[in-house]
Amino acid sequence: MHGPPGYALKGGIFELKKTSKLFKALSDETRLRILKMLEARPLCVCEIQHVLKGSQPNVSHHLKTLADAGLVDSKRDGLWIAYRITDTPETPQHAAALALLRRSLKSDERVKKDRAVVKNVNRVEISLRK
Repeated sequence: MHGPPGYALKGGIFELKKTSKLFKALSDETRLRILKMLEARPLCVCEIQHVLKGSQPNVSHHLKTLADAGLVDSKRDGLWIAYRITDTPETPQHAAALALLRRSLKSDERVKKDRAVVKNVNRVEISLRK
């Protein structure tokens, strides 16, 4: 039985690929920071960019990696696209990874600072500054 690339089939090569993408996505500090921010609330690229003090292409690349790994969903919200942690993990590994992440890094200073900025970040104000 075959499926499209990235499609999770139990015991098949697609499950291995999906798991590999999951671990690749979780292996980067910036992507972990983004996921911890998204635990607080959905954010658009400009808000994440503001918190990370990074470039738009870099933030978009990280979000694409997280989306391809099945960890993040996006939804149009007026002029913006809001990213959030997926409500429906694709595999038990995805659910376990997200649950572990939720319980992790609570005392990390960088994560605490990011979360404090996320509380006050506002996409409208950011777009008006440009």
